[in-house]
Amino acid sequence: HVAVMSDVHLGIGATIGSVVATQGAVCPAAVGVDIGCGVSAVKLHRTPFPEGAPITAADLGDSLSELRSRIEAAIPVGFEGNRALDKSATAWDGWATWGMRHPKVQSLRQKAMAQMGSLGGGNHFLEVCLDTNDHVWLMLHSGSRNIGKSLAEAHIHTAKANMKAMFVSLPDPDLAYFVESQPEFHAYLADVKWAQAYAWRNREIMMSRLIAQTE
Repeated sequence: HVAVMSDVHLGIGATIGSVVATQGAVCPAAVGVDIGCGVSAVKLHRTPFPEGAPITAADLGDSLSELRSRIEAAIPVGFEGNRALDKSATAWDGWATWGMRHPKVQSLRQKAMAQMGSLGGGNHFLEVCLDTNDHVWLMLHSGSRNIGKSLAEAHIHTAKANMKAMFVSLPDPDLAYFVESQPEFHAYLADVKWAQAYAWRNREIMMSRLIAQTE
């Protein structure tokens, strides 16, 4: 009950891009530390969007340097977050349950707010693409930023402590798991769902900023 996706690469305990089926248990490392990582894509149209005709490569001109500069100014990359918080991030309803997240991340609320609407590093990307009809698409790949990673690492640490307390020996300590009868199992799943929602909102904000730079 293990499947490997085409983008498989090195991870903690298990490879990223692998799917490991479990019953009555969950292994945080196998789920991954960039919780909710995913891709968004939007096909560009002339105004009124999206009813207008598709934008083509010819509409972009010979140089994309100005567009690239606007995108880089609008969306932080790497370890960076937004220098100023805006309502698109602070008004997200997920902050209402922040106090229910893992105790080890409680000091990271401000950083998580500042990073909502930012790309991150690694294999995350922003692209202006063309399809086979020469129509222009915007595509981005990102996840739940540092807060998703911090949540995952906190739960992996908790799972390792549980394994030690239960005298369970594993081939790799990072494959520590929670069983369904443990409260930590349900706390982890709640944090995963929260981080997935964060990642979704993160991509929504970035995509809206991307579209704005092309108008």
